[in-house]
Amino acid sequence: MVDLAKITEPLSLNRFGARPRGPLVLELDLTEGVADEAPGDPLSQIMNRRKQHYLEVLEGIRRGARDPEVGGLVVRVDARSLGIAKIQELRDTVADFRATGKPAVAWADTFGEAGDGNLPYYLATAFSRVVLSPTGLVGLSGLMSRTTFLKGALDKLDVTFEAGARHEYKNAINPYTQTGYTDAHREAAGRLVESMNDQIVAAVAESRGLSEDRVRELVATAPILGQEALDAGLVDQLAYRDEVYSELNAEVRARAEGSPEPTLQFVTRYHRRHVPPPRPRFADNGDHIALISANGGINLGKSRRSPLGGTVMGSDTVCAAFRAARQDPRVRAVVFRVDSPGGSAIASDLIRRESQLTREAGKPVVTTMGDVAGSGGYYVAMGSDAIVAQPATITGSIGVLIGKPVMGALRERFGITSDSVSEGPHAGMFDTLTGFSDSEWERINTLLDSIYEDFVAKAAAARGRTWDEIHAVAKGRIWTGADALENGLVDELGGVETAVRLARAKVGAGALPVRVFPRSHPLDRLRQHESSEDVASAEPQTVLSAWGPLEHLAARLGLPASGPLSMPGSWEIR
Repeated sequence: MVDLAKITEPLSLNRFGARPRGPLVLELDLTEGVADEAPGDPLSQIMNRRKQHYLEVLEGIRRGARDPEVGGLVVRVDARSLGIAKIQELRDTVADFRATGKPAVAWADTFGEAGDGNLPYYLATAFSRVVLSPTGLVGLSGLMSRTTFLKGALDKLDVTFEAGARHEYKNAINPYTQTGYTDAHREAAGRLVESMNDQIVAAVAESRGLSEDRVRELVATAPILGQEALDAGLVDQLAYRDEVYSELNAEVRARAEGSPEPTLQFVTRYHRRHVPPPRPRFADNGDHIALISANGGINLGKSRRSPLGGTVMGSDTVCAAFRAARQDPRVRAVVFRVDSPGGSAIASDLIRRESQLTREAGKPVVTTMGDVAGSGGYYVAMGSDAIVAQPATITGSIGVLIGKPVMGALRERFGITSDSVSEGPHAGMFDTLTGFSDSEWERINTLLDSIYEDFVAKAAAARGRTWDEIHAVAKGRIWTGADALENGLVDELGGVETAVRLARAKVGAGALPVRVFPRSHPLDRLRQHESSEDVASAEPQTVLSAWGPLEHLAARLGLPASGPLSMPGSWEIR
């Protein structure tokens, strides 16, 4: 088999026999994108072998920090496939690598060309050296979040939107009912951007040896030319790729005291070479912590991958994973990794319940939140012993919404008619031709109040707070992880590594290994499933909607596909 990683090595007769091996320099190219996690089925795993997976990147860097054969790390910085919370976790991982004394270099052709340079530069400041190409820019221009409102266009089409929410901060419906920010919407969005911006400014100031006031002054002058960035202390060097690699190789070789020329290897390839292939569960011996990942909008049914990209968190799949973890005597604790804007209220509660049962069975559960874990994404975390979030994780959003468009006038304008027969006064409750009747509004409000009160009550029980205390920070409002910590909604700031530390402490086992759970093997798919408690019985295949019978209506309206317990908007921070 040809080793593609060695194609760039100089041709030498020594390569056909034993030769001394130089130190490794781990390499990561973030311009190629980073997938959140490896797919669960074997075929997709094979098809995605060349992709960089986020958890493998983190573990590869951590492994390299401990490995004496690894002499350095070089990363081509980009952040298009990473949210700000994942960037913070990656920054922490790089800091651990640097703590060993090994050089870690971040380089970029430019930190943003027409803007969008905040997050790449934020990541770069975690490294021991930041290098920019001579013609590059530092687009450290500050953060902005924008919401598009469609009500004016809907008015021109004679389309109205009837909706209810609990409470004023649950603003995912506002683009269809408002023409601009309400006071509550502006307050929540403004605080979110302010908190994230403060975190970036503080980190840049600390890592670059500048005052926060000076960093804010530089932000006001962005985009910053390369020489200006060098003079201001934002970067350490202006250089091209060949110069970056040549200097790092020389440094690593000098540190190794006359060793052979260093060898480049991608972080994920290095990591995979040190990880044994999956084995059937019946052959997988040894106590461990199970890492259960759950990403995407929350639906009833099984998890699946969208043909257009992204994932759906299915309650059947996640619940089966928790049940299997409870039944497996080798699983001592669970780290539950959540990255979700929410979705179905029913599916969210089912997952929360299985997490709670696992904890009550004597196996600690620690939830770690990714970029987003709000509304239903927060709901599923409430069954755990502890919740960990990054400072910039978007979380909270404890609230609910229900609504529909009314398009009867639009259809009438274009001569579109229809007729119907029905039994029951609420048979057409979610029909889009007419608005809600008084009795239907009564039921809508009952549903909203019931779901919200139950959500808050369960959050209060999980957090050891009163209903009123949680209600004061709920009302559908989103928070950053840093603000959520202050408001008592999470327990600690950090990522997977922090969650693992807490889980190990709870079971009193400092060296307990962590294993992705369930880790599928082809033999697991060939054998018959024993019962619904067999994790293999919940394969990620079924396509279901979190809106139930309102699926097509929600799609036409452009509502979040993940369902009524959804975060407002996409929350892409640049």
